[in-house]
Amino acid sequence: MQTQTAHGTNNGETEIQVALTARGYPIVIGENLTAGAGQRLKALLPGARFAVVSDANVAALHLGPLKAGLEEEGLFLGSAVVAPGESSKSFPVLAKLSETLLELGVERGDCVVALGGGVVGDLAGFAASVLRRGVRVVQMPTTLLAQVDSAIGGKTGIDTKQGKNLIGTFHQPSLVLSDISVLSTLSEREFRAGYAEVAKYGLLGDAPFFAWLEENWREIFAGDTAKRRHAVETSARAKAAIVMEDELETSGKRALLNLGHTFGHALEAFAGYSDRLLHGEAISIGMRQAFSYSVERGLCAADDAARAEAHFKAVGLPTEVSAIPGDKPTPGEMLRLMAQDKKVKGGKMVLVLTRGIGEAFVEDDVSMAELTDFLKRECAPQ
Repeated sequence: MQTQTAHGTNNGETEIQVALTARGYPIVIGENLTAGAGQRLKALLPGARFAVVSDANVAALHLGPLKAGLEEEGLFLGSAVVAPGESSKSFPVLAKLSETLLELGVERGDCVVALGGGVVGDLAGFAASVLRRGVRVVQMPTTLLAQVDSAIGGKTGIDTKQGKNLIGTFHQPSLVLSDISVLSTLSEREFRAGYAEVAKYGLLGDAPFFAWLEENWREIFAGDTAKRRHAVETSARAKAAIVMEDELETSGKRALLNLGHTFGHALEAFAGYSDRLLHGEAISIGMRQAFSYSVERGLCAADDAARAEAHFKAVGLPTEVSAIPGDKPTPGEMLRLMAQDKKVKGGKMVLVLTRGIGEAFVEDDVSMAELTDFLKRECAPQ
């Protein structure tokens, strides 16, 4: 496996290099980074001007300081603000955003700044990748989920009725700037949903980190800055290492990051990408399902599955389909939606399963009969 360098800077920041030859970039993690971003971006991309994409909630909290810093350097082209929520990851919003960016005067040498969570990062990154056949993008993630996962690795996309992120591109950012301070503005539910992706890194390949989370999650949720930062840095290093080994998800290594996602994305699609079920909540259910299915296949010890489920429950994340408000999916609906997963090859279902905590692997020989029986039990009324 390639390794990425991570080092502290004189001002207390941590910088993790994502080494992808010409497409490499740093992930910078620290506190109170937003206001000073203008100077950093000017130094990083000389001659570029910057258009900021955000959503209405994030813009109200964090656009002002970023705009002021860019204006002070004479680099602010303007901003485009979309509606909060997964529904903004759509063709109509992408089309309107792209036209707005053109109206702001974004040229080939300029840069789009994605200021927000995973929705804004995916949407703005996609727009940047196709605008004038590709302009640069800087990711400034403002949610826990985005800081540890979606802002890193260059995946962009929008949702369709067929499934989540089925239309998109790989477009690596020029910088990921993760300001830990902004996490204090998240709602408890949003923070908890993002934490599911933090736990994922322990469950897929780092058992000691998962054990650390079991011991320290209360302080992380309570706002302990040092422990929040450790969680973000550890997750970012893990994501960067996997991205460097399998940038375009061709070798199978990067697919490990989708632990629980085939189940979870199907649940998200069923719930209409709405507040009924946030992404992290769906992934929590999906990871529990991946562990349970692995136990049924004789791959994973029941004690490990129980431990993972207990942790999700302890932090307040859902673990059962029955926890979804409103109507529930049928086994047939789950199979139909899971069949749209990007990992499907030759019509065969591919799942990320596990041999235990920290031991995820890609299973490309999934028995449809066994999976159907499993989903019948999962979707049965409780």
